[in-house]
Parts: sequence; C-alpha cells; structure tokens
Amino acid sequence: MFWVLLLLLAWAAAGTACTRLCLAAVRAATLETDAVSAGRDHTLTLYEAAFLSGGPRRVADLTLVSMARQRRLLLAHTGWATVVDPRGRDEMERSVIGAIGPEGQSPIAPVRTAAAHADPVRALADRLVGAGLAVPEDGRPSVASALRQVQAAAVAVTVLGATALLLPVPADMPRPLMAMWFALPLILTLSSLVIARFEARPYSRWASPAGQRLLGALARHTGSGDDRAFLTSVAVRGVHAIGEPDLRAAFAHREQHLERYLDHNG
Repeated sequence: MFWVLLLLLAWAAAGTACTRLCLAAVRAATLETDAVSAGRDHTLTLYEAAFLSGGPRRVADLTLVSMARQRRLLLAHTGWATVVDPRGRDEMERSVIGAIGPEGQSPIAPVRTAAAHADPVRALADRLVGAGLAVPEDGRPSVASALRQVQAAAVAVTVLGATALLLPVPADMPRPLMAMWFALPLILTLSSLVIARFEARPYSRWASPAGQRLLGALARHTGSGDDRAFLTSVAVRGVHAIGEPDLRAAFAHREQHLERYLDHNG
C-alpha cells in the first residue's frame, strides 16, 4: 500500500500550497480594500509617482532632472553633476546635494545611489505603504510565491501519481481508480491556478493596484509642453523619457562612472 503514502504526500502538497495561495489572496484583497479607501482622495506628488513607478532610484533620477531643469544643478554630458545652488528646496534635493559632497561636484552614479538610499526616500516609501499605495517590501513576493508553490505542487502531484502507477499494486486495486485518486489533488491545484489567473489583482514591484490606478489617472490628466508634464513623464517612464540630448548623455554615462567608482573605492 505504498501508493497510499504517495497519495497522502500529494494531498499534503496540494492542500498546503492552495491554502497558502488563498491566505495570500485574502491578505492582498484586504490591503486593496484599505488602499482604495485611503487613496480615493489622494493626489500623487511627483516624488510619489516616481517611487510607485520605479522605486527609490527613480526618485533620485527625478530629483536630479528637476534640479537640472531649474538650473540649480548642472548635469554634464560626461556624467558629472555640479551644484549651482547649494540650497535644497526640500529633503530630496538636500539629500542629493549632500550626496554630491562639499566639493560641489561628483559623478552622477554614486550620487544617484546615495540619494536613493537616503532617509527622505525611506520615509516616502513608508508613507506610501501606510496609505496602501505601495506594496510592502515583505509583501511583494507573497502572492507570486504562493502561485509558484501551487505550480510546484501540481508538478509534484503529477510525479507522485506517475510513480504510484508504475509501482506494483494489489490485484484488487484497479490502476484507473488509483489514477482518479491522484487526479483529485491535481484538479485542486490546476483549478486554483485558473481562478488566480482571472481573479488575482496585478501587482507591480512597487505600486499596489490602488497606486497603479492613481498613476494611470496622473498620466491621463497631465498636460503637455510644460515642466510639470516633462517631469511627470520622467517620474512615470524614467530617464529614457528625456528628450534632451545633453540630459540623456549625462545619464548614459552613469553606469560607467558607477563601475569606476566601485573599482576605486572597493
């Protein structure tokens, strides 16, 4: 009766995985309901839009581009940033100026990295998570990993069933009946995957569904041809949205400078 043990293992794998998926989906739905209530009247700032679209590094990029547009920071096509006005207008700008250092000049790559990990960006992330607009760091993989576990369980049930069918069985146990017993946990896992495919809400790496809706509304209601529209495009789409050749060249050099910086300081 070794096949019974394999059947129990199949049910254990399927039941555990499907239960975890259900719990993760319920938790995500609860967060989504709270986020809809909290974010219904929320108007995104550009920093918030940048974080929800691309995370901490996008916030640093937006700050650099915003200061450059206002001629308070020079971003050279060689990939260097130079401070023109050392008075930051908010915490994000002050963190960028602090990252550039007392000499007032630095490669863009280390400045971007330091600003992305500064306290103002962490505080921004905490506020967005608290409002239900950003996905908590420990909650990002929950639904996705639960789905992967269900997929693995479906494979495991199939393997266990095939193994049981290949083993010698008592004469009074028809193999079709045995296959039917293993088909039940397989149906459970496959049906859970199908339901999750249509019911699970899509999460990006940073924004919850409520945050994604606000991002969509921000993009739809943004005008064109002014600084606000330009910076909104950078916040939502990243530095690749920059149409100015000098700025694009400045950011194109950042990874090269980052590698040199790490080699020099590593």
